[in-house]
Amino acid sequence: MGNAAAFFRRPQSWNSSWVVVGGNRFYARSRWEANYARFLEWQRAKGTVVSWEHEPETFWFDGIRRGVCSYLPDFKVVLADGAVEYHEVKGWMDAKSITKLKRMAKYHPTVRLVLIDSPKYQALERKMKKEVPGWEIPTPLPKKRAIVVPPSAPKQKS
Repeated sequence: MGNAAAFFRRPQSWNSSWVVVGGNRFYARSRWEANYARFLEWQRAKGTVVSWEHEPETFWFDGIRRGVCSYLPDFKVVLADGAVEYHEVKGWMDAKSITKLKRMAKYHPTVRLVLIDSPKYQALERKMKKEVPGWEIPTPLPKKRAIVVPPSAPKQKS
């Protein structure tokens, strides 16, 4: 009969996969993350970003013994003026993600963290999807087709 869990699993809308962007091969956990890397590479080519790396550095929360004790931002970005930022692409925020961001602010207050949440990503996508080479757009789900059952012919009285 097969694996029932696999049968009932919803299709992945986030498309995690290995990607190559600007000569960097990395595992993108979502289409948004892969597109954001393409955007950073586009900015690098334009000169507004000097370099970017995917998940190069883990930040530890000293003294935390339970729960979230570290944080791995999606991207380290070096800007043209030499400033370093860490960018996090988040389509949705769960309790663990909120805790990570709060602890990051508390334990590493000098680190500049830029959150690319759903509204920011959607705005970026609208503006940049035709500008940035290789930008992936979501594949529309097939439309559900209604099954039309013709009405039965009225029965004639005999």
